[in-house]
Amino acid sequence: MTGERGWREQVGEAGEAGEGRAELTIPALLRAARRTYAVPTVRALVEAGFDDMPRDGSYVISGIARTGAPLGEIITALGASKQAAGQLVDTLVVRGYLDRAFDPDDRRRLTVSLTARGQAAALAIRSAVEHVDATLVARVGPEFVLHTRATLAALIEDGEEEGS
Repeated sequence: MTGERGWREQVGEAGEAGEGRAELTIPALLRAARRTYAVPTVRALVEAGFDDMPRDGSYVISGIARTGAPLGEIITALGASKQAAGQLVDTLVVRGYLDRAFDPDDRRRLTVSLTARGQAAALAIRSAVEHVDATLVARVGPEFVLHTRATLAALIEDGEEEGS
């Protein structure tokens, strides 16, 4: 991986503008970076007519749309309690983003799927995220974005190994 000096040479003034942030802890940087995605995502949802999206709803909607992962996996990754997750899903169903039905193979299990409204919201979310990603790649280059993804994936794996 290229060191900090190489990063500064590659991004020029952009590196100098963020110089003070290099002293922040990784948790502080992650929190601030999350906001960099959250603000444009909320803006895109509002502009597309989805101003009733609950907090963390975009995470659930985009997770279902992107991976088709079972809701349980998405909720686990979200880190919400079962009660909070249930309330979030209930809200998304009531607001027309999700359909909930019994699993035809196991009537004890519920399945959720995106409605047409949920699919449209997922497109707005994806567009906002892709815009932030493209801006980031333009600023630091694709190599640094790939390194960041690898670093964050390793951090997540470490957390999973520790049972967090």
